[in-house]
Amino acid sequence: MTKTMDGPNGYSRHTVKARGAVANVSHRYTVLDSTAFDDGWDRTSWDDDAPPPLQTHVGIDHAKSIISRNQSPDVPFDRSVNPYRGCEHGCVYCFARPSHAYLDLSPGLDFETRLFQKPDAARLLRAELGKKGYTPSTIAIGANTDPYQPIERRLELTRGCLAVLSDCRHPVSVITKSALVERDIDLLCELARDDLATVCLSITTLDRSLARIMEPRAATPARRIETVRRLSAAGIPVFVLVSPIIPFINDHEIEAIVREASAAGAVGANALLVRLPHEVAPIMEAWLRQHFPDRADRVLNTLRGARGGRLNDPRFGSRMRGEGPMAEMIMARFRKARDKSGLGTRRWELRTDLFTPPGSQSQLSLF
Repeated sequence: MTKTMDGPNGYSRHTVKARGAVANVSHRYTVLDSTAFDDGWDRTSWDDDAPPPLQTHVGIDHAKSIISRNQSPDVPFDRSVNPYRGCEHGCVYCFARPSHAYLDLSPGLDFETRLFQKPDAARLLRAELGKKGYTPSTIAIGANTDPYQPIERRLELTRGCLAVLSDCRHPVSVITKSALVERDIDLLCELARDDLATVCLSITTLDRSLARIMEPRAATPARRIETVRRLSAAGIPVFVLVSPIIPFINDHEIEAIVREASAAGAVGANALLVRLPHEVAPIMEAWLRQHFPDRADRVLNTLRGARGGRLNDPRFGSRMRGEGPMAEMIMARFRKARDKSGLGTRRWELRTDLFTPPGSQSQLSLF
C-alpha cells in the first residue's frame, strides 16, 4: 500500500525538511492505493505548518549475488556493485528511484527513507571474483545508489568491497557525490598507483541553496570540490560528472563547475542531460512546481523537446544526451568548457592484467 497526500498529482503541499521528493508517489506496480485526509480527530499529526518528521529505516537485503551486469552502450562499464538499495542523499532527479518499485515501495520518499543494506557484499564479491573463468573488467561501485551515503560511515560495506578488490588487484571506479570517499584514500591510492582505480565525483551545482533542495543530504558543493582536491593530491584520478544538467535550473553553471573541477585537479569530466524514467517524471514535476513554479512548465516543455515530445526517451544512444537544438547547445557548451579546461583527453580504461583471483596467493605460498 502506498500513501499519497492531498495536493496536485497526489503530493503533499508541504516540503519535507532535508528530503528531496515532495512525498510518496504510487509506483507502477501498485495494487492498493490510499489517500490521507484530515478528519479532525488528530490535528497534531497533520499540521499545516510542519509535516511529521521522517525517520530513516535500514533493512537487510539477503542478496545471493553482488555483481550486476549490463549491456548498455551508454555506459563505459559492463558490471557494477551496489552495497545498498535506496539512498538517503535524496537527489530528486535520481534515475535509480524506480528500482524501489520492485520492493513494493514508493520511488518517492520511501527511496530516501526505506534503505536496505547488503551485509554479505564483500563475501559475495570475493566468491564471484573467484569463480572459474571469471574475466576481469572495471567494476563500478555506486552505479545505482551512492556507495558513500550516510549509513556507510557506520556499516563500511563499500570499504569492505574495496578491500576485496585491492587484495585481488581488480580495477574499480567509484561513483559518488560524498566526501566520505576520502576515508578510503588508503585503499584507492594503493590501487591507483597501479592504474587500477578512479573516482567519479558528481557535482551538479556550485550553489549551496540549490543543492540543499535538489540533493538535500549530499555533501555541499564546496565540500565536493575539496574532495576532488584531496583525492587528486593523493594521486587518485578524479573524473567530475556535471550530471544531470537540468535546463533553466543548473545549466548556467556548466562552465563554472568545469573550471572549479579543473582547478581542483580533476583529470576528466562528463555530462548528461537529466533523465526522467518511470516515476521520476512525476517526482521531478512535483518538485519543480514546489520550488520553481515560475519556470516549471518551461523546464518540462524543454525536456519534452529534447525527448521526442515525452519526458523520457528510453532509447539507447539518445536517452543520455537528448536530441534537438536545446540538447545539442547544452552539450556543445559542456564540450567547449571541458576542452578549454583540458579535461577532455583522459580515458576511462584501467588495467586488468594484474588481477589475481581470491585465494590463489595463499595456495601458492604452500609450495
